[in-house]
Order: sequence, then structure tokens, then C-alpha cells
Amino acid sequence: MDQHKLYRTIKALGEKKFRNDEQLLAHVLRNIIDKEEIPISGGRIWTLEAAQGTYRLSRQYGDMTPIAKDFRLRISDYPPFLQLHRKGTVFAKETSRYLRTKGIRLYSATGVGEKVPWKDQKLFQYVIGINADFMKDDMRYALNIVGHALTSALRNRRIESKARLLEADLDRAHAIQKSILPEHEMRFHQYDMYGISLPDRVVGGDFFDYLQAAGDGDRLGVVIGDAASKGLSAAAQALYVSGALRMGVGYQTRISTLVSRINQLVHRTFTPEHFISMVYAELTNSERGLVLYVNAGHSNPVLLRDKDDAVETLPATGQLIGPFPDERYQFEFVLMRKGDILLLYTDGIVEAANERQEMYGDQRLVQVLKQHRARSPKEICQLILQEVQIYSRLGTYSDDKTLVVIKRMR
Repeated sequence: MDQHKLYRTIKALGEKKFRNDEQLLAHVLRNIIDKEEIPISGGRIWTLEAAQGTYRLSRQYGDMTPIAKDFRLRISDYPPFLQLHRKGTVFAKETSRYLRTKGIRLYSATGVGEKVPWKDQKLFQYVIGINADFMKDDMRYALNIVGHALTSALRNRRIESKARLLEADLDRAHAIQKSILPEHEMRFHQYDMYGISLPDRVVGGDFFDYLQAAGDGDRLGVVIGDAASKGLSAAAQALYVSGALRMGVGYQTRISTLVSRINQLVHRTFTPEHFISMVYAELTNSERGLVLYVNAGHSNPVLLRDKDDAVETLPATGQLIGPFPDERYQFEFVLMRKGDILLLYTDGIVEAANERQEMYGDQRLVQVLKQHRARSPKEICQLILQEVQIYSRLGTYSDDKTLVVIKRMR
């Protein structure tokens, strides 16, 4: 008997699509009995019921007298079943009077699937039992191969099932996250702005938003944030904070008070290591170009002056969101004149690294901003992102990347 061929045959059968595990096992059992060169007259599939201490008959096939549907074997009456986690396959004489009346005198049992703790033992999730006129060692080897191949097939089914569920969850999370991001472009009186967020994975922890209270046409909040963790955990934080900000802005409180309340909410909801950095800038409809801001431990936004090419930054006015519940956030202000550009970004931009692990850095970012200062916020945003992607295309480290460019046009 070609054992490698047998393994490939079982593996191929296991890769077909079935509604459940027992249907797969039954299909393979039928093929073994009908086609393989193993002298088997009949076979059964037993499913573990650990809580009841029994194996339930779930499938039977072959030239044999049928056994009553859902017949159960008490594990304590079948010591050979307790040896399967070490031996894989065992041969034994049938001891059940009922099964002996069905013509079963000698049987083999092969463990399949996960090993489940039971008392101080380990039991297979399934047992394939077969009966034949005689049992030989080469049959033991063959049945062990069948057991290994089917266990592998069941494991792959579980992995694929979890992967499909995860993929569906990720798709939903991506759709939700995408839905809360605003339109890229925004105009507010004298200002044009453009924002974009690229997650490193399907979902990410970066976010930005444009926030305006109903009936208040003279103030617009522009927020950018970065959750410290990765993937779904970071996305959950980003969604939470973004939603809280949208609700909070409706109360028209001072931005320092709003950020303080968000900080307390995050502290109560997430563990300290799951913190968020954030900048909240509030544009106002004033001739002087008054911009209020709170920087909660975030990368310092860059303000490029059109008049003299000077570069200013908006430093932190408080600590990170989350770990420090009693933190009091101060607001500061700058005045933006016509042609001035305010660039908000997350650290995935400046920390993007090339193949030599050299970071893109703040200096390159400012140079690109100066180089394209005459362009629209959309063009500036896209050109910066393009530069960063090209620079880091051969690097091994990557992170979410988010940019918001605000330009005073009038």
C-alpha cells in the first residue's frame, strides 16, 4: 500500500467543500471503504460528547448491520479510546453486547480532530471506527495516515472559517472607519483644506475630521489623531474618540474643556498603554486669521509663513490622551495670514524609513511643503504623500499616514 499516495488522496478529499466536519468525515470514510486497498467491510464516525462522557454515533457506512441512530458509547467502557492521543490508532475486541449482535467482533479506532481535555485524559474530537475480517499492522499505519490527513483537513477548515469571518469583520470595520472620515476637501470662509488618511493595515488608528456645531458658521474644528496601538485595537480607539468629539462639539464648549473631557473618557474606557495623541485646531471667521489649538502630545503641526518663508511649529499644550486623567489642557493661538499654510500630520509621515532605516524626518517634510507652497491644499497633500511613499518603498517599517493641509486663500 502506497502510504504517500493514501495521504495525498485523503488530503485532496478533505479540500473539497462541505457543510460541516461530519459531512467531510463521512465522505472520506465512504471513499476509503469503496476505493482504497484496505480490507474494510464497514465503518463508523463517533463524535465526542465530553460533558456526557460519551461518544455519539454520527455516521455509519458499509456492508454491516445498521446500528441504532445516535447510539452512544460510554468512554469509561472503552479503555482503548483513552490510548488514542498517544497511539493514533488502536485495535481491540468489541466488548459491547449490542454491537456484537451487529456482527462486530474486531474493530479499530482512529482519533481525528482536536484533542479535548476530559478528566485527566485527552480525547479526540472524533473517532473513526472500522470493522474488518482481520487487522494487520500495515492497516494500523494506513489508518494513522488517514487520521493525520483528516486532522489536518479539519484544522484547515477551522483556519479558513476564522479567516473568512475575520475578513468579513475587517471589511465591516474598514467600511465603518471610512464612513466616519469626512470628505477630503473642505472650505471655510478664507480657508481651503484637504485631508487624507492611509491605514497601514485594512484599518488603522489614525483619523482626522472637520467639526462644526449646528448653527455656528463662525468656527470650524479640524482634528487629527493617532492611536498608539495597531490594527483593530487602534481602529476601535480612533472610532471612539472621533465619535466622542462629534458629540462633544455640539455643546460649543471651549476646545481645552472638550479635550479634557475626551481625555477622561479615554482614561475610563481604555488601558493606559492604549493612549492617543491629538491636535485640535479651531479656525475662526476673523479678518486677523485667529486659530486656536490644543496639542495633546502630538507631532507638532507646521505653520509655513507666506510672507517671509519662516517656519513655526505648534508645540504640545498638554500630555497624551488617556494615561493622565487629571491633565488640564491649555489652548494657544496663532494668526494665519493670506498664503500661510498649516500642516497637520501623524508620525507615520516623518517616521517612514528607507532601506537603510533612515527616517523621512521633519526637515524633508518642510522642504517639500516649501517646494509646493504655491499649489492647492489637495496637490500639496498628495505630493507629500507621494514623496513619503517613494522614500519608504524599500523600508521594513510602516505605519498609518495621515495629513491635513490648511491654506488661507483670502
